[in-house]
Amino acid sequence: MHAGTLTTIEFDRVVEAVVSYALTPLGARKLAELRPLTDRRGVQTALGLTSEGVRYLTANRSLPLEAPTDLETILAKLAIEAQPLDPLDLRKLADFLQSVDTTCRGVQAASGGPYPALRTLVDGSATWSRECGDVRKKIDGVGEIADDASPELKTIRSRLRKQRHRLRGNLESFLRGRDTARYLQERVVTERNGRFVLVVRSEHRTAIPGIVHGSSTSGASLFLEPLSTVDVNNEIVALEEHEQEEVRRVLLALSTAFRRRAADLRRTLVMATDLDVIQARATFATAIGGVEPTISSDQSLELRDARHPLLMPVVTGRLGGASTDGGTEPVPVTIRMHPPTRALIVTGPNTGGKTVALKTAGLLTVMAQAGLHIPVASESRIPVFRSVLADIGDDQSIAANLSTFSGHLSHIVEMDKRLALPGLILLDEVGAGTDPVEGGVLGCAVVEHFRERGAHVIATTHDDVLKSYGSTTEGAECAAFGFDPETFAPTYRLTYGSAGRSLALEIARRLGLAPHIIDAATERRSAREAQLAAHLAQVDEQRQEFEERRNTLDSQEQNLAHRTTELAAKQAELERREQTGQRTLDQALGDQLKTARQEIDSVVERLRERAACLEREAASRAKERAPGLSTGESGAMRTEAQTQLDTIARRVRQRDPDRTVGPGLAKVEVGMQVTVATLGIEGSVRAVHAQDAEVEVSGKRVRVPLSSLKAGTTRPQPRRPAVTQVTFQVEQPTGALDELNLIGCRVEEALSRVEKHLDQVLMSEARIVRFVHGHGTGQLRRAIGGFLETHPMVQRVSAAAPENGGNAVTIAELKD
Repeated sequence: MHAGTLTTIEFDRVVEAVVSYALTPLGARKLAELRPLTDRRGVQTALGLTSEGVRYLTANRSLPLEAPTDLETILAKLAIEAQPLDPLDLRKLADFLQSVDTTCRGVQAASGGPYPALRTLVDGSATWSRECGDVRKKIDGVGEIADDASPELKTIRSRLRKQRHRLRGNLESFLRGRDTARYLQERVVTERNGRFVLVVRSEHRTAIPGIVHGSSTSGASLFLEPLSTVDVNNEIVALEEHEQEEVRRVLLALSTAFRRRAADLRRTLVMATDLDVIQARATFATAIGGVEPTISSDQSLELRDARHPLLMPVVTGRLGGASTDGGTEPVPVTIRMHPPTRALIVTGPNTGGKTVALKTAGLLTVMAQAGLHIPVASESRIPVFRSVLADIGDDQSIAANLSTFSGHLSHIVEMDKRLALPGLILLDEVGAGTDPVEGGVLGCAVVEHFRERGAHVIATTHDDVLKSYGSTTEGAECAAFGFDPETFAPTYRLTYGSAGRSLALEIARRLGLAPHIIDAATERRSAREAQLAAHLAQVDEQRQEFEERRNTLDSQEQNLAHRTTELAAKQAELERREQTGQRTLDQALGDQLKTARQEIDSVVERLRERAACLEREAASRAKERAPGLSTGESGAMRTEAQTQLDTIARRVRQRDPDRTVGPGLAKVEVGMQVTVATLGIEGSVRAVHAQDAEVEVSGKRVRVPLSSLKAGTTRPQPRRPAVTQVTFQVEQPTGALDELNLIGCRVEEALSRVEKHLDQVLMSEARIVRFVHGHGTGQLRRAIGGFLETHPMVQRVSAAAPENGGNAVTIAELKD
């Protein structure tokens, strides 16, 4: 990338804004070197890192990195062998490394992940908890070395305190003594040249024996060390020197602990720098509302609703400009070029936003290639350019003997030499600064030259020749900035397919130029120019009308598509519910019929067993020449079986409170083909009741309300198979059935007789049976009682009344 172009489009100002979000001087220095990448994979990787940082900061708080402003100076001192760091420098270094450890743990336990790039950075990172803990233990927050930093230092400082206390007591005796106090200039103990002294009047120099360590500025006072304190002072000085040596040894040991792990330290610094760079780019992206653009594979350039970041209050505030509160956000503009279009000619009125749009296109492109999110709408796309070259502004130079036109041409010549494909060429007012006719054709030739070389070209102009080129040349397109037709104020909206108008006279009038000057200029305009201006105005009006109609049609088409989608979704949902309902109904009917069949089979099986018992009983009575079974008993058995079958049928039927007939049906009759609207199924009516009807569907019957039925297609109904009937012929049992004598029977024999007796009783009219078993051990009574309590046809079991046998007789009351 050309450094001059990056400065022209103010990329350095964006980098300055990103640097302001750095948390460490290491990150700030690396961010200051930020430059656009030119390989596709590198750009995608850089953008992905920024996106991951945005996701992390959105789900978690900011990285807890902390670093002193002089961190790099501290690290430079640490690189000097055998040189201890100052206490405060050691404390700052420990605090920084501790924040790195905290950051690594935070990334590893972060929510909203995954964060593969961040985890790769921090996984396996070195920990500094031991070294940092040692520094914090031995050096306090203000840089003082603790007494217990080493045993030797603790001993030295203890002796120092004792000697200083002893010395102060000795000197204070001079302050309190009557004989000595009168010689003192001031009753204080002070320090001179590292030794504790008294302030004595100069005229009493010999009154107190001692060593003079200097005098005051006026010479009226002398700083005297009494001879009695010289030895103590000497010892204090020696202890202080020893203390400084021990402090230096402690600091050197703490510094060496970091030097010993030089490789780990370098790796930690690189990791902290990379983390800081990612968080600064992510924070900047969040501040400007940036998104990650798609890297296009077909060289399409599409910046939807692009905003120039340096016009945003949040960025200007970071750069020391206006306050971030209450600022005006830039008007978004869409810049697009889709193949085969390679040249975009931007026109429109003065102060309409052409140059800003040109810079926005170049700046956002290089920002994205530097791994920065850009303030555009989603689905924006950019190619990866190897070169971005710009000719923007006036490079007129008296010193270099360059006119405006010459300056532009020299830039274009240099751009032609530096162009590397794929490339982006930005030309502001191409062909300006010379004869309008020659400048127009020269501008067309320059744009066409770069386009034929394969570059993307965006050029601004007021020239009609260039407008015509953009409107009529294949591979080129024209777009114009709009304006308010009433006030001629710019709207800063770019309209594609429009050649636009410069509106020089109208804007001059709006900016306050004298009316007579405007009128004179209007009169000097030729008939052809006036006709062209009127024609362009008419074209703009027609284009606006066309745009309005197209927008209306687009809106109607979107609404129609939306309604079509909704209807399709509703239809699919109805079909799904119909299928689900049908499956549920079939399954429910199948389950009910299966249960009913099992119950019917059970009833038939019990009926067969009882019929077999009756046959055996009849055969036994025939052998004994006893009366046979009556037909009433067999009829009662059939009646009971029919009652059980009817009970099963009633339980299968489902009733509904709805009493009305469905739409399109005046009357429901057996045999009609109907559709059940609520279930979406079709079947034949098999029975009609007051509120509902039975409809046969796929061999299964379902009871539904009459209101849910609609007329269906008539189909021939299959014949129902005939129901197999079973005929039982048994003889009526003889003898009394209301009592059974079981005295003398074993338990098994008694229970067998009880069961057979109940079968006979069930076919009779008797409903209370006495079972006589006697008192005995009570085993027979308990067995018979337990059997009767579990029998399905026995309703209640009790002992007889005392006058009717008491516990020797068990009475069973049968169900109706």
